[in-house]
Amino acid sequence: MCLIVFDWRPGSDTPLRLAANRDEIHARPTQALAPWPDAPTLVGGRDLRAGGTWLAASQKGRLAAVTNVRDAHAAAPTSPPSRGALPYQALTHAAPLDWLDALATHEARAYAWFNLLYCDGVTLIHVHHSPTGTTLTRVPPGVHGLSNATLDTSWPKVIRARDGFEQALTQTPWQDPAQALMRDTQTAPTPNLPNTGVGPEMERFLAPIFIRGQRYGTRATTLVEWRSTHIELQESRFGPNGVTQGSHRHSLALTGATTPS
Repeated sequence: MCLIVFDWRPGSDTPLRLAANRDEIHARPTQALAPWPDAPTLVGGRDLRAGGTWLAASQKGRLAAVTNVRDAHAAAPTSPPSRGALPYQALTHAAPLDWLDALATHEARAYAWFNLLYCDGVTLIHVHHSPTGTTLTRVPPGVHGLSNATLDTSWPKVIRARDGFEQALTQTPWQDPAQALMRDTQTAPTPNLPNTGVGPEMERFLAPIFIRGQRYGTRATTLVEWRSTHIELQESRFGPNGVTQGSHRHSLALTGATTPS
């Protein structure tokens, strides 16, 4: 994932509503949103090169998603493990909150920079790993945006997506305007772009909510609605230059009442 906006309302009938775009090289092999044959409690997309995921949910009442942190000013670790393993660990670990504490304390150092979101329906945790260190934060209620910096960083695409998502949530169903929002290709004025070390031309290319490119771009849009008994997931997939390649939906029944796990 490279852009996630979400509304976090613990204690409500819909504690989490989320929209996310995954940006990636189009040639990288990917499995669309589906149950995992080798981990049948999980539903999500899957990276077929490294075996991990960018966003997935579990029947146990967990959801996890990852984005990379873009900072070309600093040298990343050499030969790091795939960041796609992080959501999988969060979803399958016997004690995920303990694992997240360990990740933030020392284990994150092995990985290239990342953001990890973890939700169990009661608590939503953000782990941010960057050249300046690693932090673990319990996310407060409200509408938030996350891209390739830390939570709610005021990048133009984050502000535009977060404000648009808040408007989408006032409509019924919210998924239709949210889907349209996540396909917004509007860029931002050059003076407003971040400086992450990749150069002005690349910053402009990466600035839209939806990135349209031949080699690299938005590969999937995922929408999530968490309810007391199930989690609804829907995914739209895109090929080079933003060409639609299909969609999938899945209603994931939760195995019990939503409690911290």
